[in-house]
Amino acid sequence: MNQNLPDFRPGRLAILLSLGLAGAVALAHPDHGDGDGSGSQLVPVFFLAQADAGTARKSGGVSSTVPRNEVAITTEGGFRVITSNGWPDHVPGAFPRRGNPNVPVAQTYVFRVPLQPKELETPTQRGGWWWGVALNGVPFEPGTGETWNNDPRSGWRYEAATGFLNLGLDEHNAHVQPNGSYHYHALPVGLVEKRGGDKDRMLLIGWAADGFPLYTCRAHTDAKDPKSPVRDMKASYRLRPGPRPNIAGGPGGDFDGRFTQDFEFVQGLGDLDECNGRHGVTPEFPEGTYYYCVSADFPFLPRLWKGEPDRSFFKNDRPPGGGPGTGPRDAPLGGPPRGIMEGGPGPAANPGGPNAQPAQPSAPPGRPGPGGMPLPPYLGVLDANHDGVIDADELSRATQSLKSLDKNGDGQLTPDEYRPAGPNGQRPAATPA
Repeated sequence: MNQNLPDFRPGRLAILLSLGLAGAVALAHPDHGDGDGSGSQLVPVFFLAQADAGTARKSGGVSSTVPRNEVAITTEGGFRVITSNGWPDHVPGAFPRRGNPNVPVAQTYVFRVPLQPKELETPTQRGGWWWGVALNGVPFEPGTGETWNNDPRSGWRYEAATGFLNLGLDEHNAHVQPNGSYHYHALPVGLVEKRGGDKDRMLLIGWAADGFPLYTCRAHTDAKDPKSPVRDMKASYRLRPGPRPNIAGGPGGDFDGRFTQDFEFVQGLGDLDECNGRHGVTPEFPEGTYYYCVSADFPFLPRLWKGEPDRSFFKNDRPPGGGPGTGPRDAPLGGPPRGIMEGGPGPAANPGGPNAQPAQPSAPPGRPGPGGMPLPPYLGVLDANHDGVIDADELSRATQSLKSLDKNGDGQLTPDEYRPAGPNGQRPAATPA
């Protein structure tokens, strides 16, 4: 069985239906180059896998049937189309749980990934999108929606897997959003186990939204030699040295790993590039391809795309970030987000906790300090998805976005409307130039 297909095992109902083909089905490796499409293509074939239905669970004395994993993979018009109900093919952790009050429910996903993805000159980053999808149809989302002081405009976003914020990740590095969507934040442990592990081989576990494949951390020592031994690939990110910028609107303290912005990419530090990927041969692509890896350390799942993500991965259901919330957090602006773990595993005190260092301004009000914080309101409304990039869609809505700051409706923006709020929540008054 080809490695890029769902794993069918005894005890599960598996239906294999070829589209217009009879007898044995041959699978070829799609060409990921920039050619004219004359390379071999995956034969159009429909796969439906259903994991064993779990035994009835009881909650409050009421029995309920656990959904089955359902995932279909087809090739249509140059795309690999992955349709699923988002339920894993392994037993998920028990939800609700501490740090995650949500109940997983089956979803309706239709993802499209290009069969011939193309690399871009610069990596792509967008908020509010699933990063990719696992072979079992469960989406990947590396980031979170939790921010310092519960203020997305601060630019400091908590990490899900570094031990400072309890977001209720289960033993498969997954948890649940309020709409019931189960998703992975790091290595999908149960999926890897279902597929026989990766001790002595490269193991395909999913597809990125741009079409390039995703493997576990294990890859060939010599990227061009399929006979070379596999070993763990090391990411090229590290903690930034020294303290964070000591500015108003920021957490202060040392870079300790609680925030995404605590890390920096260093070219050549590890085996992988800034997208957590590399070029090389794989079992599914013996001619070579660009591929991503899940790393044991930050960034865990890639945070960038090498190519252009397909819009089918746009979530369109909530503000961006990837955390378990769909709107305003339970905690009010100015307080710690739900699930904060005082102290955490690192040496620094918890920002906002009893030992937090007071932040002092290092830049004039209304102007970003180091790292782009604090963001003035006009940048906050322009960068609607808070991913740090004002993309084409946001630029096209710039006029309307800026109008939302005109609180008195006089048709102009004054400093008290476009400058950041002070510590007491009041906007600074206009000052002479």
